[in-house]
Amino acid sequence: MKLYSDAALAKILDQDIFHQISRVADEMGVECYVVGGYVRDIFLERPSDDIDVVVVGSGIAVAEALKRRLGRRAHLSVFRNFGTAQVKVASRFAPHGSQIEVEFVGARRESYSHDSRKPIVEDGTLEDDQNRRDFTINAMAICLNRERFGQLVDPFNGIADLEDGIIATPLDPEVTFSDDPLRMMRCIRFATQLNFQIEDETFEALVRMADRIRIVSGERIEVELNKIMMAPHPSIGFELLQRSGLLNIILPELAALDIVEKRDNRAHKNNFYHTLEVLENVCSAENSPLSSQLYLRWAALLHDVGKTKSKRWEPGVGWTFHNHNLIGAKMVPQIFRRLKLPMGAEMKYVQKLVELHMRPQVIADNEVTDSAVRRLINDAGDDIDDLMTLCEADITSKNEAKKRFYLENFRIVREKLTDLKEKDYKRLLQPVIDGNEIMELFHLKPSREVGILKQYLKDAVLDNRVENEREPLMQLLMAKASDMGLT
Repeated sequence: MKLYSDAALAKILDQDIFHQISRVADEMGVECYVVGGYVRDIFLERPSDDIDVVVVGSGIAVAEALKRRLGRRAHLSVFRNFGTAQVKVASRFAPHGSQIEVEFVGARRESYSHDSRKPIVEDGTLEDDQNRRDFTINAMAICLNRERFGQLVDPFNGIADLEDGIIATPLDPEVTFSDDPLRMMRCIRFATQLNFQIEDETFEALVRMADRIRIVSGERIEVELNKIMMAPHPSIGFELLQRSGLLNIILPELAALDIVEKRDNRAHKNNFYHTLEVLENVCSAENSPLSSQLYLRWAALLHDVGKTKSKRWEPGVGWTFHNHNLIGAKMVPQIFRRLKLPMGAEMKYVQKLVELHMRPQVIADNEVTDSAVRRLINDAGDDIDDLMTLCEADITSKNEAKKRFYLENFRIVREKLTDLKEKDYKRLLQPVIDGNEIMELFHLKPSREVGILKQYLKDAVLDNRVENEREPLMQLLMAKASDMGLT
């Protein structure tokens, strides 16, 4: 980590947009500062095009003056109800031809009531504005006025916390989290994204104030959860959510997996930490573009969520989790609905992967047959590669011989998948005689009988009992229809 001098900071800010803001602020006689995440990211050496500017005065007035100065190359949006304005600056003022967004707001102080996270807002000083920030690393400001251009204002020593990798609140953390409980989620999100430690006093406040998260809307929690999920190592965040008690409120089905029961000297594994290991395996899947897919990560997080309900002790056998995949798949819509996650194709995708995640392992337990692989392809469809990535990530056994056995069999499954794909498996797996033709042949309307005949032909193709050709399928169809009394 580098400690920048005022001169070095001024050089970093040596983009035309900052000098344009500086001139406008000086002409209007107001103090103006870059604040928040943009300042933090300067010291972290992370790129950022979203700039927050605090004006000790009217942020809207400065934004309007900047728009007049920049002319057609800038677009102004004013949100008077919130006292903010946004200026989008076209490429002439932006690095590398991108677009910069500058948010302007007047310095303010805030106060909260206990049952709401909506503050009472009043005009304030820069000090007031920095006091209301969530974390010390987000409370730093850099002056844009010409006489102090590039000067860092850091009343809570956020630069030291950046150097030490610490997340801490500027003021009493219990008050900070009580005022706006979403900050508890942001605390864990920043710790996850930056791989920082949460200061002890701040974490203890998280634990004490966890129940306050109940007043935060599901939509806001979803945003933070997804940011945690897309971090390089999301397991950090979910472990912190569990340790703080937040997970038991937000996602109790996952928190419930954090238990080990022992009977007759036989214990099952901790399925919560197994889940985090699977999630990390998915994120680091070698040469897999799938590892960055948000909902594949959600599938990994929820793949064993049905184990709490399915857990049984069977004398002579031990702990079992029969049908946990089916139970978990039924739980997915409830979880998505509560967390305000999308209920369309994304939910169905996660539900499918949770339901099917045991299938490749069942195949790998035995001889890998063409018939089993064909059925797997039929059920997984276009998501087969995602399913295989999840299933390989699910092999977390510490028994190296067992692990090698499953991974080798999964390799064979993948080879067979590749062979079938090269043969246009979709065409091969759908019988050439469809439901419409069956209804026409036997003068049937849509009915149970039509479904039975369709499935009979499909099973014959999937099991490779006949070629997917008209003549052999017609012979099977006529024989089955005769058995059913349809001819």
